[in-house]
Amino acid sequence: MTEHLPTQAAGRRTALIVGAGIAGLATALFLHRIGWHSIILERAPARRSGGYLVAFFGIGYDAAERLGILAELRQRNLDPFQLRYVKADGTHHFSVPSSAIRDLIGPRQLTLLRGDLEEVLHHAVRDHADIRHGTTVESVTQTEDTVAAHLSDGTVVEADLLVGADGLHSQVRRLVFGPEEEFRVDLNHIVTAFTLDRHPAQIPPQTSTTLTTIGHTVTVTSLGPHRTAAFLVHRTTTPAADLAKGPAVAVDDAFADLAWILPDLRAHLRQAGSAYFDSVSQIVLDRWSIGRVVLVGDAAWCVTLFGGYGASLAVGGADLLASALDHPATDISTALRAWESRLRPTVLRRQQIGRRNTAAHAPANRLRLATRNLVMRLAALPPTRHLLRRHLDLHPDD
Repeated sequence: MTEHLPTQAAGRRTALIVGAGIAGLATALFLHRIGWHSIILERAPARRSGGYLVAFFGIGYDAAERLGILAELRQRNLDPFQLRYVKADGTHHFSVPSSAIRDLIGPRQLTLLRGDLEEVLHHAVRDHADIRHGTTVESVTQTEDTVAAHLSDGTVVEADLLVGADGLHSQVRRLVFGPEEEFRVDLNHIVTAFTLDRHPAQIPPQTSTTLTTIGHTVTVTSLGPHRTAAFLVHRTTTPAADLAKGPAVAVDDAFADLAWILPDLRAHLRQAGSAYFDSVSQIVLDRWSIGRVVLVGDAAWCVTLFGGYGASLAVGGADLLASALDHPATDISTALRAWESRLRPTVLRRQQIGRRNTAAHAPANRLRLATRNLVMRLAALPPTRHLLRRHLDLHPDD
């Protein structure tokens, strides 16, 4: 059965968006603002929650303000934490006060759980788009005038535009652009992130506590009485082999020699229903669109968690995409090329930052570890904060 997306007025353009994460939901919202209708397909059977912490600023913050969702996001904002750094046995090493972090990030930045950002976007778009869970795209065909997606439920959906917002391991990218291995650049790190429903006794309230050793980082952040976020990174020369183990076994193996809070976290992972668990990889493509198919968010570029701008790029990139498409006289391929030329310099800069920051997350040797610790110790000093802002590009429009 072939399905044509519904129109409410003659000439209304339609989009099929694959992926109901931040990039997909934001794209649907901005397309709705310019009069498009969207169907959003999501592989997962239900909407996800929780996830890791994201910094939300720059073009993403500006776009959220234009969408009118900034007030709701501010309600989910997590005030800057005191950063505590501990030694391998859990004893105090040094701290960075929350006031220094507040000054570092500035007033136009939010700290959010990824799931909270998705929830706000979902609430804003759910009455304007058809969201279907448990559905995937199996093949794609396109002509000069339309694109058709053959779905896992046996239907065929035709639309004006197909948007691949399905993440690092994008099915749309594989079907239209080629195998993932041609575009994925591994940075030889594995990230495991999850939330706990209890507050560990070793973590003081309103703090983000970090243990970093050579090749490993563990950060546990207090989010309130009943919510704690854990973020683990380890270096590896065999990311595919580590991923094949699954999160519980991979963390057991990689962090076996570390004590402190690690036994509790490892026990939680063995019982947990879900965790974010993936290699740290970037996607490098020489183009983000082919005909009427376009990739957005991590499917197109994936700056990585180390780049620190993924959520902002997903929302801000959706804003710029809708702006480029908001010209009925302009053909879609031309609009997509104009969008990409405007956004690509920002993406390349953030990818470079992501590659550079790998040394800080899981230092390869004692010198890199000592350098990272020295920089963070000095973060309370205004000159150092200025250098950190420039290094991390925390105020990209300044």
